[in-house]
Amino acid sequence: MNGASREALAAARERLDALTDSTSVDAGSLADELAAVTALLDREVSLRRVLTDPAQAGESKAELAQRLLGTQVSGPAADLVAGMVRSRWSQSRDLVDALEELADTADLTAAQKAGKLDDVEDELFRFGRIVSGSTELRAALTDRKATTSAKSELLRGLLGGRAQAATERLVTRLVTAPRGRSLESGLESLSKLAAERRDRMVAVVTSAVPLSDAQKQRLGAALAKLYGRKMHLNLDVDPEVLGGIRVQVGDEVINGALVDRIEDASRRLAG
Repeated sequence: MNGASREALAAARERLDALTDSTSVDAGSLADELAAVTALLDREVSLRRVLTDPAQAGESKAELAQRLLGTQVSGPAADLVAGMVRSRWSQSRDLVDALEELADTADLTAAQKAGKLDDVEDELFRFGRIVSGSTELRAALTDRKATTSAKSELLRGLLGGRAQAATERLVTRLVTAPRGRSLESGLESLSKLAAERRDRMVAVVTSAVPLSDAQKQRLGAALAKLYGRKMHLNLDVDPEVLGGIRVQVGDEVINGALVDRIEDASRRLAG
C-alpha cells in the first residue's frame, strides 16, 4: 500500500490496538468478525467500491457500513469498519487487504494476551517447513478444485489438538481464502505480523547441527544489535547447509560459520 491507503491502515491499526486493549473485547471473536467482513467485501465488488468511493462523504459511507453490519457483527467490529471506510483508500481492494491484516492481528493479539504468542510464531514456522517438505500436502492445500470444507477438515487433522487455536484459525483462513497469495508468502506474512506484536524482526536460522541455548542467545543478541530491533529466531536444521549456518532476515541472507559471524558482528559494533 502507499499514499492514502498506508495512512488509513496505520489509523486502523491504532484503533484495533485500542479496542483489543480493553478487557471487554474478545480479540479472538473480533478476528472472526473482521474475517467475515473481509470475505463479504472481497466477494461484493460493487459494495467495496461504494464504501471506498472518494466522491462520497466519509460519514455517509460509515453510516452505510453501520446499517449493513450492525446486526451481523458486534458493536466494536462495526465501529472499527465504519472508521475504516471514513478514511480515504487509494484502491478499493486496499480496504479488504487491511481488514484481512486486522483480522490476523486480532488473532495474534488474543494469543499474546494468553501468553501463547511465541508458540504461535513457532508453529507457523514449523507448519511452513512441513508444507515445503511435502509436495503432496502442498498440492492438497492449494488445490482449487478441493472444497473449503475438505481443506478445513485436512487442517483439523493436522493441527487440531497439536497447535494453538490461533495458529489453526490463521492457517485455515489462509488456506481456504488465499485471495491470490501463495501459501508460502501467506505464512511468511503471518510470521512477520506475529513478530511485530512484540516489535521484533524474524530471522530464519538454518544450521548444520542444532544450536545450543548459549549459541542461540549469542546469535539473537548479535542480530538484534546489528538490526536495531529485537529478533525472533526461527530455527531449522539442514546437515547440508554450507558454512555451518545460514541466516535470513527479510531479503538479506548471511552465510558463514556461526562463531565467525558473531565475532565479525562484535568487531563491527565496536568500531
